[in-house]
Amino acid sequence: MTLPDDPHTREDTPETKGIAYDGDAFVPLESAVISMIDRGFVRSDATYDVTHVWKGRFFRLDDYVNRFFSSMRGLCMEIRESRDEVKSVLQECVARSGLRDAYVQMTCTRGVPPVGSRNPKDCENRFTAFAQPFVWIATPEQQAKGVHMIVASNERISSKAIDLRIKNFHWLDLTTGILEAYDKGASIAVHPGLDGNLTEGAGFNVFVVKGNRLATPDGNVFEGMTRRTVLETADRLQLKPEIRAVDPRELLDADEIFVTSTAGGIMPVTIVDGHDVGAGTVGPVTHSVHDLYWSLHEGSQYSSAVAYK
Repeated sequence: MTLPDDPHTREDTPETKGIAYDGDAFVPLESAVISMIDRGFVRSDATYDVTHVWKGRFFRLDDYVNRFFSSMRGLCMEIRESRDEVKSVLQECVARSGLRDAYVQMTCTRGVPPVGSRNPKDCENRFTAFAQPFVWIATPEQQAKGVHMIVASNERISSKAIDLRIKNFHWLDLTTGILEAYDKGASIAVHPGLDGNLTEGAGFNVFVVKGNRLATPDGNVFEGMTRRTVLETADRLQLKPEIRAVDPRELLDADEIFVTSTAGGIMPVTIVDGHDVGAGTVGPVTHSVHDLYWSLHEGSQYSSAVAYK
């Protein structure tokens, strides 16, 4: 498997640590603040999305921004910035930072309520953004061997409670899974849903490989952009994607397992609940999907160049 390079060595300055847009101005990320009474902070009343820059190119920027606006619409939020203005802010954050490999977040918080009001619609919604050095769920070194995953003992929050297609900060169920994973010597956890079938993990979707078939859960998940990219391009590798209910027992019978995320791309799983997946090494399908995904960052179909200063 051809792994992406580690982030470039860079001078440690306030800019290379990250640049933020606080709703009014561009500032060093370490200096950016929001109000302590913004409902985004005190009620997790917010939505966000994360795109990334790799080797100086944004990946699927339009798709990420469109999904961000869809999430805001789903939560009855509206910002003064247009889609093009949001893209311009994200571009500016990256350009000012000088980062060639970056994690780039856009956020809409509900805002500060007027005194005496409990009506969320009375708030002025606030758009903020930042770029920081690229973030990994599993580093290239970890990916070379594969990561250890567990099936968490706690359920993922139900889509009947909150539409999980809207990216949000409701992470206590996911954080509980992360803590359990580390307690068990693993690094990531995938959660069952109310029906017992698999859902997702903290910031990632899961794929189960059997032969040339790629099965990924069909419900109670955030439909990640990396997941979408795998589904859209699987036919290039003569693979057949299946979006369906996935029983946890399928993990033990899988030829291969991998997880997908903006924060790392395609990441192989070689141990589940202490048991080897397949041969216990990174398999050929995961290799192929991984290499195809990163190659898509080089062309104009899926990526666009950052206009650095």
